Amino acid sequence: MAFKLYIDEDAMSHALVQGLRARGVDVATVFEAELTGEDDEPQLVFATEQERVLYSYNVEYFCKLHSTFLQQGRQHAGIIVVHRLKLSIGKQISGLLKLANSRNSEEMKNTLEFLHE
Repeated sequence: MAFKLYIDEDAMSHALVQGLRARGVDVATVFEAELTGEDDEPQLVFATEQERVLYSYNVEYFCKLHSTFLQQGRQHAGIIVVHRLKLSIGKQISGLLKLANSRNSEEMKNTLEFLHE
């Protein structure tokens, strides 16, 4: 895995986390970070401090937050979003692995990626 992941509360699924970890992915979750209930901006700040790419189903808000960060000259470690229920857990895992095998953490900085099949 070329980058580490942070899965927010919106995208949190034990099957997703277990599937990624079984494939050697370094995954941290909102529950492990004890940040459940926090707004999205603190989640992104935490992920960035931990040098983790944030993964979420909250497409609309993270698109806006990404733009806001760039306009303000702020940095983030990267964001990957997917529309809720568009992809099965298996397809999410394979999509995340494919992206991770093609991009490293430096290439993910300040980027917004949409996970597709």
